[in-house]
Amino acid sequence: MQNKSWIIKVFIITFAICMLISGLSNMIASNANIIILLVITVLIIIIGIIFDIIGTAVLTADEATFHAKASNKIKGSKESIKLIKNASNIANFCNDIIGDICGIVSGSMGAMIAITIANKFNLNPTIVALIVSSIISSIMVGGKAIGKNIAIKKSDIIIFKVGRILNKVKK
Repeated sequence: MQNKSWIIKVFIITFAICMLISGLSNMIASNANIIILLVITVLIIIIGIIFDIIGTAVLTADEATFHAKASNKIKGSKESIKLIKNASNIANFCNDIIGDICGIVSGSMGAMIAITIANKFNLNPTIVALIVSSIISSIMVGGKAIGKNIAIKKSDIIIFKVGRILNKVKK
């Protein structure tokens, strides 16, 4: 079982990130047209899929590859090693925290899209909501399934790219 401090951190981080993402998306979407709502929803889905890929890749990446790169002082290799050494927490953050938040927020965006479409075209809101939520769920789950396959096959490449990004951000 994970220690209590990590569980408390996860709770606080999840709450803060969800407030930020939900707040921003709802604020932008509250007066937006259907195109803006769709773009925001697609971006949230893409973020969820990307983080799911990272979370899966970190669990299957080979640490030895990055030690060789670190000995040659290749930028991003030390960050990649840190990711792999903390694979459980990184996967939890990427797959569970960010992934779940993106799923929830994309669902609420879907509700806004459904209401907008139903009102604009005088359609049954329940049927429109069912169709929209099914489409969003299918895209999210299908995207994550494709992403997991890529993450497993190309885990070292993915984690090295993330390590390089972290190296640049750190500076």
